[in-house]
Amino acid sequence: MSDLWGILYDSFWKILAAGIKVTIPLTIVAFLAGLLIALITALVQYAKVPVLRQIARFYIWLIRGTPLLVQLAIIFYGLPAIGIHVDAFVAAAVGLSFCEGAYMAETLRGSLEAVDKGQSEAGYCVGLNFFQIMHHIVLPQAFRTAFPALSNSLISLVKDTSLAANITVVDMFMTTQRIAGRTYQFMPLYIEVAVVYLLFCSLITLFQHAIEKRLNRYQAQEAK
Repeated sequence: MSDLWGILYDSFWKILAAGIKVTIPLTIVAFLAGLLIALITALVQYAKVPVLRQIARFYIWLIRGTPLLVQLAIIFYGLPAIGIHVDAFVAAAVGLSFCEGAYMAETLRGSLEAVDKGQSEAGYCVGLNFFQIMHHIVLPQAFRTAFPALSNSLISLVKDTSLAANITVVDMFMTTQRIAGRTYQFMPLYIEVAVVYLLFCSLITLFQHAIEKRLNRYQAQEAK
């Protein structure tokens, strides 16, 4: 039993280090890139831009209708077949970005459409163009509405990074698999990495609640 506790103690710091060095950076890169993709995709649909709107809908349909693991495999293992070689971390970041972008695009599109159209019309009446209206009127309200859903997407993304181990990214899950393969303590180690994932997600949840309280106070002040 003492040997098991020793293994868990040593592995905890290795798993945590992999989380800080790989899982968290991968999550941040993928989330920010995915958010940018989502914003562009949502705006294209909101503005009803011809052709681009259809491309955006096709992108969302394709990504949401196929497994993320398959998308990662196509990027990392499939692209070399046509002469495009991608680093494992880059492949994971690209795959996760486009996957999250598709889901967050629908969140943002719904939030954009929830903003009263009269506000946009008032903006045009005072001489603002489309981009100024988006920047000053629509997007601030849309992001405030979408914040809880986007936070949930971030939490899901932290967990989805574990799939990157399937394309050789040495993240928390891959680190755990390697240690388990040496020690044969599969169940305890998998429970341990689950706890570390839970820790990261709990910190994000606390941050989400703190931001939501600030937003609620800001809305209450605006209402006055």
